[in-house]
Amino acid sequence: MKGRAARAACAALLTAVQLAAQRRDSSSVVPDSVQPASLWVRPLASLLVPGTGQLMAHQDRGAVYLAAEIYLLASFVQLDHEATQQATRFQALAFNVARAPYLPEKKDTVFEYYEQMERFPESGFYDGDPGPAFAPELDPGTYNGSVWLLARRTFWPDPNVQPDPMSQPYINALTFYWNHAIGPGYQWSWRDHSLEHEEYRAAIRRSDNAYRSAQNQIGLLLANHVLSAVDALISARLAAAAGRPAEMHSMVGWGRAQVSITLPF
Repeated sequence: MKGRAARAACAALLTAVQLAAQRRDSSSVVPDSVQPASLWVRPLASLLVPGTGQLMAHQDRGAVYLAAEIYLLASFVQLDHEATQQATRFQALAFNVARAPYLPEKKDTVFEYYEQMERFPESGFYDGDPGPAFAPELDPGTYNGSVWLLARRTFWPDPNVQPDPMSQPYINALTFYWNHAIGPGYQWSWRDHSLEHEEYRAAIRRSDNAYRSAQNQIGLLLANHVLSAVDALISARLAAAAGRPAEMHSMVGWGRAQVSITLPF
């Protein structure tokens, strides 16, 4: 996939440079400075496809914007694919290893659920009473046990002293537990599967990192569109004001930045 993206970028870059050279060598081209109607054409073209506005004005740096667009787009697709692939990996581990003892249905849920599977080795029981009564999980080392502990600390006067089961504090704590605990069909246990649990954690980290990097690529793509459009707009307005073609050159290096404007005489 990366090889195809690289070949596509090179081909597009070569085509753009050849097109710019052909237009520069053509003596029949009418400068944009004498075409007021085209003042917004180049900026809008660059906003849609970075570099096109510069290439329309016979400016070779348009190929740089275009090559950057192809590279960033290819990087985004690759990172998005990596994030999806790793998400599929940790979801498969969750279903086939941790959830398998509970005979779950093949259905997905929110990402927060998978984050809790990363933190806690077990979900714990939902109802610890085999009879008709309901008893929350008591082990705070499990996810459901930690939920019940939080409910007691939040609603009971003393989390270690149970109030009357018919009292409002007890009912509030129990309602909190029902709303946040992991119920049947989604329970899990990594007991005796520590290696798979470590791989699960690693897959989540890889998926998160790839997803964040893909989001950063989107920001860079948008910046490339805006920068190319602003570049084309400034060049077009300078050319219109000067009555002859004008070019804006920018250079960014380590610790310095430079912008220059060229007007032929």
